Amino acid sequence: MSRTAVAPLERMKILLQVQNPHSIKYSGTVQGLKYIWRTEGLRGLFKGNGTNCARIVPNSAVKFFSYEQASKGILYMYRQRTGNENAQLTPLLRLGAGATAGIIAMSATYPMDMVRGRLTVQTANSPYQYRGIAHALSTVLREEGPRALYRGWLPSVIGVVPYVGLNFAVYESLKDWLLKDNPFGLVQNNDLTIVTRLTCGAIAGTVGQTIAYPLDVIRRRMQMVGWKDASAVVTGEGRSKASLEYTGMMDAFRKTVRHEGFGALYKGLVPNSVKVVPSIAIAFVTYEMVKEVLGVEFRISD
Repeated sequence: MSRTAVAPLERMKILLQVQNPHSIKYSGTVQGLKYIWRTEGLRGLFKGNGTNCARIVPNSAVKFFSYEQASKGILYMYRQRTGNENAQLTPLLRLGAGATAGIIAMSATYPMDMVRGRLTVQTANSPYQYRGIAHALSTVLREEGPRALYRGWLPSVIGVVPYVGLNFAVYESLKDWLLKDNPFGLVQNNDLTIVTRLTCGAIAGTVGQTIAYPLDVIRRRMQMVGWKDASAVVTGEGRSKASLEYTGMMDAFRKTVRHEGFGALYKGLVPNSVKVVPSIAIAFVTYEMVKEVLGVEFRISD
């Protein structure tokens, strides 16, 4: 639900992150969305969304399950260490649980995220076309080898710590603060309204994504390495016809900043910031509401 709702903004973000700086097609969010609509139609706005949804189902399931299990384990050890059976998770411990969950989920589904990035950036005029998830996976395996499916994994792991970790930590801490102190009178029947939870989720997502964003840009650019037609999308050496080559995460950071400036690390931040509010908020609230409907007692706020 959350991914489909913001699919056009997600594609716009990735296109801005990796486009060739010497052949600018997308100068901004609104102009870019209009250009996609004009050249590719409605389907173009949702290109790559099917792959993203196929990836996000196992990713979200593993992430939330891992978070709850990590929270239980960390809380048990914390209570054993402090000798306080009524102790609750601190924001730092929640950060650790969220980061653990994010790393596990991201690693389990990373190959799908890698090919999703490539499917998202190709257009009708791209020199080479992937026909779908299976075709993209098999082509990358055949032409670039299995290691190619994990290109950009390291910045993803590093970025998961502040992104997913802060998402959970900020979201849960805000909810606890509002429930315990009720500073704005938002608590009704010992619970928060959907609007309040949406706001908590939006704040959490904004904090996490802003801090981790440069790593997301580098991850996307590293995912293009080895793709024989990637130079039509983005260049690594500042020349419009150059082959895309990064030897690692630090090399990608260095070349990006040297040839495009520090601001390049935040390309696509605007559509990402716009989408993160409904995306994260809808994800958290839908998760808790579905658990209530299913009669599952344990909530991520417990």
